[in-house]
Amino acid sequence: MPYYEHTFIARPDLTPQQAQGLAEGFTQVVEELGGKVVKTEYWGLKTMAYRINKHRKGHYLHLNIAGPSKIVDELERQERISEDILRWLTVRTETLEEGPSVVMQSRAGRDERRR
Repeated sequence: MPYYEHTFIARPDLTPQQAQGLAEGFTQVVEELGGKVVKTEYWGLKTMAYRINKHRKGHYLHLNIAGPSKIVDELERQERISEDILRWLTVRTETLEEGPSVVMQSRAGRDERRR
């Protein structure tokens, strides 16, 4: 079964709960088509390198997906329709990472240094 890492950026005027609600909605789409979302991560509201649709910031969310390629096609179609999604990127991988992603690990490291 193919594995995918899918990251998308939601509009900054959404609340974190609304952004995570988008991820839950996309998780339902994946599961309806016979796939499985192995891990969901909310990376937070981050500043982007350049403006996208007049926005300087965005909510970053990351999904690890296991399933056939038709799932990715439908997921990206749904995101293309949604006005809340600014950008997305899907990458096919051989295996899915266990534990937190590198972004979440660096965030934990920053939190420990503050203490």
